[in-house]
Amino acid sequence: MNLMARPPAQTPIRPPRLAEDAQRDWKRLAVPSGPVGVFEPGHASRLPVAARRWLLHAIAPGTPLLTTAFLEMHGRIRISGRWWPFDAGQVLKPSQGFVWAASARLAGLPVTGFDEYRDGQGEMRWRILGGVPLISASGPDVTRSARGRLAAEFVLAPAAALSPSVEWEHLDEMRAIAHVAVGSDVHPVTLTVHPSGQLVSVTTPRWGDPGGGRFDEHLFGVRVQRERTFGGFTIPSLAQAGWGYGTPDWQDGEFFRFSVDRAAYS
Repeated sequence: MNLMARPPAQTPIRPPRLAEDAQRDWKRLAVPSGPVGVFEPGHASRLPVAARRWLLHAIAPGTPLLTTAFLEMHGRIRISGRWWPFDAGQVLKPSQGFVWAASARLAGLPVTGFDEYRDGQGEMRWRILGGVPLISASGPDVTRSARGRLAAEFVLAPAAALSPSVEWEHLDEMRAIAHVAVGSDVHPVTLTVHPSGQLVSVTTPRWGDPGGGRFDEHLFGVRVQRERTFGGFTIPSLAQAGWGYGTPDWQDGEFFRFSVDRAAYS
């Protein structure tokens, strides 16, 4: 029986300070869900064995199937060969869009800005001292890369695994591929799942320019080290991300280490 439930009240995660247009995009993505079904183990019955094991681990029975995630995180990001600390907030609506806004300090100077994908377009905008432009990028390459990121991040909102925008393919007992539709593209996202159901890694071919070279498709991956449960969803809470996961390129390609401090869903 597919029961219907209204989303439970959760302590909201407020958007970080954003430019006016990015603030608008955050609010559009943050529109609450209406009544949704609640998770029952039978929902995972037709998934490949690895995906089924992950989903049964990731969603507690009776959890409303909410697919918009609000995240608070901190970590370190590698820029020009050095690791810098950051704090960030994100709204994520799988297959539709995200806004990731962060603050950091580079060489002692405060840097703020955001990466986002909305209305089929990707954009990056970062400033030093709140006003001096550091990075401002958009266009086809940025958009294509942002789509790959959005596809891979559906694991942070596990109910999205049951969406019509995700089609599943069996690989073996440990791995399954989620073919995630974002805009006009379909991204093959490979999940490696421990026998316990915990995610081991998430990998996908993603458009990018590792090392500042020519844009092309490169292997992108996330290594999951720890997980936490928020509102009935168990998600990666400590992880590393970058280019060339599982290859010799990982040593130089890893550029992002994050810890999720809080997550809420609507």
